[in-house]
Amino acid sequence: MNPHPDDVKLTARLRESRPSPPLPPRFEEAVWRKIDDAEAKSRPTQTPTWLDALAALILRPRFALVTVTVLVLAGATLGVYKGVDLARRDAQSRYVVSVAPNSLR
Repeated sequence: MNPHPDDVKLTARLRESRPSPPLPPRFEEAVWRKIDDAEAKSRPTQTPTWLDALAALILRPRFALVTVTVLVLAGATLGVYKGVDLARRDAQSRYVVSVAPNSLR
């Protein structure tokens, strides 16, 4: 910026023309305290449980599709199982009604 780096008087005058206000007392300590507080907030406060670790693994992008697929298949399988069980019970009750219609009263 200075065309003549050896010109000490010019450098001194330029610094005097832009006075910088003095920093408040213990400014540096306050800055480091704010940095420490921000780092403390970003750190986990407790050790992660197995459920947290499992959730972190499942929510990774490469496992997300596999997880969704497994959950949909598990839901469909349970739905089919419950449907078959319901159909079996319905068939049993229809059989009992057809064989002995007065037995349920």
